[in-house]
Amino acid sequence: MVSPEGPVYQAGTLSGNPLAMTAGIETIKELSRPGVYRAIEQKSAMLEEGLKDAAKKAGGKTRFYRAGSMFCTYFSDVDVMDYTTAKKADAGKFSRFFSRMLERGVNLAPSQYEAGFMSLAHSARDIDATVKAAYESIKKI
Repeated sequence: MVSPEGPVYQAGTLSGNPLAMTAGIETIKELSRPGVYRAIEQKSAMLEEGLKDAAKKAGGKTRFYRAGSMFCTYFSDVDVMDYTTAKKADAGKFSRFFSRMLERGVNLAPSQYEAGFMSLAHSARDIDATVKAAYESIKKI
């Protein structure tokens, strides 16, 4: 029933790709190990606290939000609760923050409307380096 033999068109960049399928299976195996989600949650909390503290020490008006292993930063002096308040955040400052972080070896999502993700691959050392880079970057904005 799937095209070209049938009438159903199906497409996707990695659909049915053996390498992508194997990577997905191996990821599920890794995430099924005991304690994995707890470890990611702990790393995420460590990053959250570090970035909040770095912004405070650097004098930046930021809002850092986290849900599990997903996180984002807004340059705003009010809580960001919806699209309306997100649009009021200073996108220019975020852009400068992104560039300064990149200069320091930290690759974040390039838009304040995108989320970052913690992974098992991130170490405490990576988190410390990110927090230090954030402090230095916010201080210069």
